[in-house]
Amino acid sequence: MDTLKGFQVVAEDHASAARTGLIQTPHGEVRTPAFFPVGTHGAVRGIDPAELESVGVSGLLGNTYHLHLRPGEALIQKHGGLHGFMAWSHPILTDSGGYQVHSLDHLCERSEDGVRFRDPSDGSQHFLSPERCIEIQEALGADFIVILDEFEPIPLDRTQADAARVRKMMERTLRWAERAKSSCKRKDQQLFGIVQGGGFEDLREESAERTRALGFDGYAIGGLGVGEDTNARALLVSAALRPLPLDQPRYLMGIGHPEDVVEAVNLGVDLFDCVIPTRHGRHGVAFTNTGPIQLRNARFRIDDSPLDPACTCPVCARFSRAYLRHLLAAREMLGPRLVSLHNIAFYMQLMTAMRDAIGRGEFSSWRDNWRRSYEPKSVGSSDATDSAA
Repeated sequence: MDTLKGFQVVAEDHASAARTGLIQTPHGEVRTPAFFPVGTHGAVRGIDPAELESVGVSGLLGNTYHLHLRPGEALIQKHGGLHGFMAWSHPILTDSGGYQVHSLDHLCERSEDGVRFRDPSDGSQHFLSPERCIEIQEALGADFIVILDEFEPIPLDRTQADAARVRKMMERTLRWAERAKSSCKRKDQQLFGIVQGGGFEDLREESAERTRALGFDGYAIGGLGVGEDTNARALLVSAALRPLPLDQPRYLMGIGHPEDVVEAVNLGVDLFDCVIPTRHGRHGVAFTNTGPIQLRNARFRIDDSPLDPACTCPVCARFSRAYLRHLLAAREMLGPRLVSLHNIAFYMQLMTAMRDAIGRGEFSSWRDNWRRSYEPKSVGSSDATDSAA
């Protein structure tokens, strides 16, 4: 394996597709399965890089779209790239901006050349092509970069017209992937292709086969987590994984509820990113080993226990649920910060537990025990959902 970049499988679970691995980058190694907190604007909201390191974060995600708009990749490059600019010495992954293009569809014009869009804050015009997307990410200097892709939410009732439209987008994503790969100049970055195909298993499998044929350093599965149910998602992820090489990392984009992460690891996914730990933390939702809790609920007003007695993070070692609830109620910025830090630590501990279980050859039994003890909607956490923006 190249000492600067590469992937190797370290251990496999024989009762599932779960595996542990090691990705080498110029900024250190990533042990998989791994979860990257999201630092959209070059920062994980409210959390200092040293705090992230203290709870075991090995990598972060930055947003190409937002960093291009503000402060601009040229300025970031002058400050030593994104690593130097945000004082983070560990691996960074940048996404392509494809999801933001989708979410701001009313401000975009798509064509074979790329996407022309207006900045919603000032109305300025911008153009993102597959080549320009790579150029921006090379200037940002992330360790993992991805191609520009095109997708739309998966409809509940799929029709032949939907299939034809999704195929058209899949074909364009494949053409963009080829253009993106041809435009790469830096050799110290790992380029990920993106598997699309909407809600159709056959298109997902075909997209994976043809993306693999183009040859990338890793493979991302995109266009999920936008409304499909979990059973459908598992089938679509499985279809996408089947053709992908076993000796390269697989990245499931934007999926982040703990129960969804565990199930995706079971299917053979290696990398994850999501805003859920910090978004939920800002709204008073704390993840625990028995499920999420909503700290704003009155029952925590005099609760002197830590957020999670099984957690080893600095928040649980020092503060009570009652105190954290008080901070949230008083709108003290320390409250959302501490709950977010705990949530990130919870995810890091979850990933470590899965890696250890796979290494022991006991992942399937660990998963069964975890599912019995973890309740995704614990009592009092009815609003602990992805919609808490």
